[in-house]
Amino acid sequence: MINPTVGRVVLFHPGRHFSGCSAGADVPLPALIARVWSDTCVNIGGFDANGLPFSATSVLLIQDSNPVPDGGHYCEWMPYQKGQAAKTEALQEALVSAKVA
Repeated sequence: MINPTVGRVVLFHPGRHFSGCSAGADVPLPALIARVWSDTCVNIGGFDANGLPFSATSVLLIQDSNPVPDGGHYCEWMPYQKGQAAKTEALQEALVSAKVA
């Protein structure tokens, strides 16, 4: 799990009923975390496919293997961030193993 913090970039999936931007439901949009409510709930601000700004509050942040909501909007980490988190976790585990041995 990646801990969300203000300023981190996420991919926002607007869903069918999100009216805050002019993108289709199947187009992920870049957004920044503006407020963290919990590990799975954030406020975001971003840009739609036309470069117009949008915002959304109390957005579900999909973590690890959490299910994606059917039709609703949500955000997720970018693949690069997931890869970096996996590398960091592996390095931390290696360091712990080295200290134990």
